[in-house]
Amino acid sequence: MGERDFYQVLGVDRRASKDEIKRAYRKAALKYHPDRNPGDAAAEERFKEAAEAYSILGEEEKRSNYDRFGEAGLRGGQTFNADTFADFSDILGDLFGFGGAFGGMGRSQRANAGQGTSLRVQLDIELPEAVSGVEKAISLQRYVACETCRQSGSESGTAPTVCAHCGGNGAVQQRHGFLAIARPCAACSGTGRTVSDPCQICRGEGRVADNSELSIRVPAGVDTGSRLLLRGEGSVGLRGAVAGDLEVLIAVGEHPVFARRGKDLFTRVAVSFPMAALGGTVDVPTLDRESARLSIPAGVQGGEVFEIRGRGMPPVNGGSRGSLRVAVQVVTPSRLSAEQRALLEQLHEITEEPELKDEAESWWDHLLNLVS
Repeated sequence: MGERDFYQVLGVDRRASKDEIKRAYRKAALKYHPDRNPGDAAAEERFKEAAEAYSILGEEEKRSNYDRFGEAGLRGGQTFNADTFADFSDILGDLFGFGGAFGGMGRSQRANAGQGTSLRVQLDIELPEAVSGVEKAISLQRYVACETCRQSGSESGTAPTVCAHCGGNGAVQQRHGFLAIARPCAACSGTGRTVSDPCQICRGEGRVADNSELSIRVPAGVDTGSRLLLRGEGSVGLRGAVAGDLEVLIAVGEHPVFARRGKDLFTRVAVSFPMAALGGTVDVPTLDRESARLSIPAGVQGGEVFEIRGRGMPPVNGGSRGSLRVAVQVVTPSRLSAEQRALLEQLHEITEEPELKDEAESWWDHLLNLVS
């Protein structure tokens, strides 16, 4: 029998990266796995070849020896080490929904047997609440611990027993040639324990369905898309198993006065025609308790933007606040009193004709350019 080409077995180039080799093995394992090809000896042989090829090419030292000397460089102890076992277990677990290739449960499966479901909810808040932070209550439908049996699942005075089907391992094995695949035990749901006298309240699960509210502290500075992860606040697992997590997705509502970009806030302020010409000061609304004073220079043009530092959004992880950027909107009066008209006519008579300048951006266009 001629020497095998492990690269050809996996269908990869000799310059393939470790990730490419791993993906190729996943593909081959999925295609030729004995569970998917019952009674097919050729498929089982291809599966074994792919596993052997990956055991060599998936390890840097073995791959280097193989590249230099071929299979001769592997003689004297070609074995699967513990890391290779772990890789096989992870890959097969991803492909078929179980862990523990080559006997036993996967590295984390036994610990997570019966684990509670993780939950995801959206929490809507307003922009002012995102500035200061806020305490919010959310409604949850989840499993909580059964207080009657204290999560054991058994009636008072009794206790769960070792599962007779799996011997307390939480898994049963099926062999396919040299490969042993461990599946979660259906009799005990992978927990390794069974309940002979179940609690009447939770029916042996150690948990009950519940509709309740949970108070959540939303930190200042969050934005739409921010995520809060609350460990262990999801559904409780079977009979004391690990609870799932709760992921809260933040959605910040639009504000009628302010727009936001990162740590900066954007707004506009109306300035009268005389103030635009002469200059002055105006009060600018903020999302804090007090307004800010903004000096308007004489001759300001509509659309000009001014920066007020430290009045924007606070960062979630601490540090200095962003800026409040204020666009000036010069308001031309649509109705004039007789006195106002007379004064403006006098001004018009002594004012030189203005020169045409490049059209200034509108305040909104300017803000959009700043945001983009």
